[in-house]
Amino acid sequence: MASPADHDPQPALTPLAPDATFAFACHPGVPCFTECCQQLELALSPYDVLRLKNALGLCSWEFLDRHVCVGQAAEVAFPPVYLAMRPEDGRCPFVSPKGCQVYADRPAACRLYPVGRGTVYRRGRILRRHVLVREAHCQGFATDGRRQMDLAAWCADQGLAPYERFEERTVRVLQHERLRQGWRPTEKQLDTVLTALYNLDQFRIDWRASQQSAPLPDNDEDLLAFTLQWLERVLFA
Repeated sequence: MASPADHDPQPALTPLAPDATFAFACHPGVPCFTECCQQLELALSPYDVLRLKNALGLCSWEFLDRHVCVGQAAEVAFPPVYLAMRPEDGRCPFVSPKGCQVYADRPAACRLYPVGRGTVYRRGRILRRHVLVREAHCQGFATDGRRQMDLAAWCADQGLAPYERFEERTVRVLQHERLRQGWRPTEKQLDTVLTALYNLDQFRIDWRASQQSAPLPDNDEDLLAFTLQWLERVLFA
């Protein structure tokens, strides 16, 4: 079995057209099973955090305290949020020898693999670019159980539809046109954004404490849709 040191530091990336097909399978019978679940920076979207904290039965702030690290907003206006790997071995905290313990609610990046995706919001349009990622340790391209799929079929098979819907709403905020014009959030606004996107349970408490007249949705997905619209309004109105 491959070790972390065996991972190719520069995986081969091949542009993937929408109509291009590939064959890939990952399951316990693959010799490299779960080797891709370590030594990586796994960015989390707000919807990723929502799904994971609910799957684990945690409040938002409990999940953030235990499983999240926030990067630096050096070249971007808003800091990236990452899943905190286990310090002892650099592995995902949710992976076991039998596989992913939160598989039904795994993040979008895990669902997409071996596809990588970049999403850009420009002039009211969502632009996505996809690449096929081939890492030295990965044997999923040469194992049994593979099926030829194009990009749309792969995304449907991996249950990405709700993740993509929230991604489209999220990039409207995090890549807003005013950011390219030089606007930058204050420290207070940064705290507001992180709370509204990643700490929904705290947002509910703060909203009610501020005696806002508008009621909040009880459902977390509806609440995230609300906070995304609310942020776009209060930040960029």
